[in-house]
Amino acid sequence: MTETELSNGETATVEAQLDEDDRLKPEFVAAVLSAVENGDDAAAHALVEPLHPADIADLFELTPEDRRRGLAQAVADLLDADVFAEMNDYVREDLIDALDARQVADLASELDTDDAVAIIEDLDAEDQREVLRAMEPDDRAAIEEALSYPEESAGRLMQRELIAVPEHWSVGDALDYLRGHEELTTDFWEIFVVDPAHKPIGTCALSWMLRTPRGIAIGDVMQREQTLIPVDMDQEEVALRFQKYALISAAVVDGSGRLVGMITVDDIVHIIQEEAGEDALLLSGAGEGDINEPIVDSYKARVRWLIANLFTALLASFIISRFEDTIARMVALATLMPIVAGVGGNAGTQTLAVTVRALATNQLTQSNTARAILREFRVALLNGLTIAVIIGIGVGTIFGNPALGGVIAAAMMANIVIAGLAGVFVPLMLERFGADPAVASSVFVTMTTDSMGFLAFLGLATAFGLAG
Repeated sequence: MTETELSNGETATVEAQLDEDDRLKPEFVAAVLSAVENGDDAAAHALVEPLHPADIADLFELTPEDRRRGLAQAVADLLDADVFAEMNDYVREDLIDALDARQVADLASELDTDDAVAIIEDLDAEDQREVLRAMEPDDRAAIEEALSYPEESAGRLMQRELIAVPEHWSVGDALDYLRGHEELTTDFWEIFVVDPAHKPIGTCALSWMLRTPRGIAIGDVMQREQTLIPVDMDQEEVALRFQKYALISAAVVDGSGRLVGMITVDDIVHIIQEEAGEDALLLSGAGEGDINEPIVDSYKARVRWLIANLFTALLASFIISRFEDTIARMVALATLMPIVAGVGGNAGTQTLAVTVRALATNQLTQSNTARAILREFRVALLNGLTIAVIIGIGVGTIFGNPALGGVIAAAMMANIVIAGLAGVFVPLMLERFGADPAVASSVFVTMTTDSMGFLAFLGLATAFGLAG
């Protein structure tokens, strides 16, 4: 048992060996940080030592920025490469800034190439050069090659540590090779079979090898059909291939078709999570949305979209101003306007979310664009008809004015249909012009639904003389 004084002055007793459910609870984090603050590094070390590397990484993410380096000093020998590989980018960058080039080089050398690249690529150019100079020549060459590929490409994502054997080997030859070379990677599920030019011609799962007699040739048991990943393929497309073909690992090939690395499913899990979160945040204009992101960076990412939204709101206000006399003569219009715009905005957001997801997952392509647009139009018609009937009857009854009920029903019907079309056309047009449909779509869709909603409702009210 380890006693530490919490920051609020209370004394808490925390077991050094924690059950999994107790790890990283507020009481535990407070106890660790209190021990560090009180100079009791041994107590902090005893608490953190049983944690999995991923949990240690989470502990640092839960620690306030100004206290992370003190915690790092207290548990320095527990901060191995696996911990840094699991850390949030901003937290890792903060801690790595406190290390010298040799320490960062040692950490990177302990990792697979993909994890080492993830650490080094976030460094400044000068820091990168210092770290690379401190690495062993072979490791440095592998990292430099990876950094030469575009960001978020298969070349950055892949690891170069893999097992490749020639087709003429027997199963026994391959097993002896695996057992006789300790320097080979230990994390793999299949062996790649290559021709004399080092081009992949098939794969052989470990389960097949273990159940096959030693004298059988690898070429007789390997699977010749395989999914090859071009080295410059975007990581999002790589993730889609893993999902579509249920892959565990896949070979990465360069422009000449030579095997240069492999990507495994554990990397893809991170990519899927990252891309899904990125699209959701971009739809809201919240930037990266990381709670560890510097305040200034968050401000810059968000304020530009708020400014854009301000100008679109001014457009809606301008439309309203054109109908000031109509609103003044019938105040009920002012109370009902937000309903038309708000429901239309929600309808547009629904369609927008479906369209952006379909584009991201390649469900929506040029071959089925027309069908997708027609589908969303039909959905919008049904939604618009349903909401129009409900709002029309409700407004006509409450205000005792059937004409007003009919006007708002027609305006609601029109705005929901427009919203549905905007929700599918805006992201399609942005993608057609090479822009990310998740970035700016929501601003344009909101502008369309607000402006057209006000215009339809107030325009119809004026045309039918409701305020006369």
